[in-house]
Amino acid sequence: MTEKLQKVLARSGHGSRREIEAKISAGRIRVNGKVAQLGERIDADAKVRIDGHEVQIKPEEEVICRVLIYHKPEGELCTRKDPEGRPTVYDRLPRMSGARWVAVGRLDVNTSGLLLFTTDGELANRLMHPSQQVEREYAVRVFGEVDEAMMQRLRKGVQLEDGPAHFNSIKPAGGDGMNRWFHVTLSEGRNREVRRLWESQEVQVSRLIRVRYGDIPLEAGLPQGGWAEMKLEQVNALRAQVNLPPEKHSFLDPRNEESKQRRFAKIRKATARHRQDKKQSKRRGK
Repeated sequence: MTEKLQKVLARSGHGSRREIEAKISAGRIRVNGKVAQLGERIDADAKVRIDGHEVQIKPEEEVICRVLIYHKPEGELCTRKDPEGRPTVYDRLPRMSGARWVAVGRLDVNTSGLLLFTTDGELANRLMHPSQQVEREYAVRVFGEVDEAMMQRLRKGVQLEDGPAHFNSIKPAGGDGMNRWFHVTLSEGRNREVRRLWESQEVQVSRLIRVRYGDIPLEAGLPQGGWAEMKLEQVNALRAQVNLPPEKHSFLDPRNEESKQRRFAKIRKATARHRQDKKQSKRRGK
């Protein structure tokens, strides 16, 4: 049986389908020694290389779909490596052999909050795709005058440089005077879309935190820079949301389940140790 190349590579954890299609278009992927083509189909015996490196292809039954909830701090980049040596969201994630983490969307360097990672590129692709209408929720602090007429315009839709955009909902969430908090939701993830919507009304965003992606909230108590792996039932609820079949296996052993308090205490220690290691490596580099 043959399957589409981008589907097999996404399932095997080599990137989202969109990322893999971009690599195919750029001529960075070869199949059995020949430059791959978009839409090409391969069998289980195909030899695939990405950027000259042979990659592992896994049949569907061998792939375990893992999902991490990560609490991104401000200042981290959503890229695997930064030429200037700045911290990235991948620095703290658990290492794997034969697979890699695929980010579900991005957050800009000055935005914090919930970021999902998965080993299943097809799941990542569906969660990001506009056709799935997966809702994102943000807590946003703005500086400027906000009245009901402005909120109504933002709900109805405004014209941005890359097309019309709107918030599904806007709810006041406290604050005083010109500094106020709101919770906003939208069902797409264009670059800096939340900030640009507010800026279209001459209002500046001073804090932006993603607090929910689909039905997955940012866990209360999860420290910045910490991650938590989703249980099998949570993974399958997420897969069902984008019409993917349920996963049968989990990387987690339910017999070794810890309390949330103990698990988060370990995470806090690990993130503190990571920060200390970073400081020491900077000192050595001076």
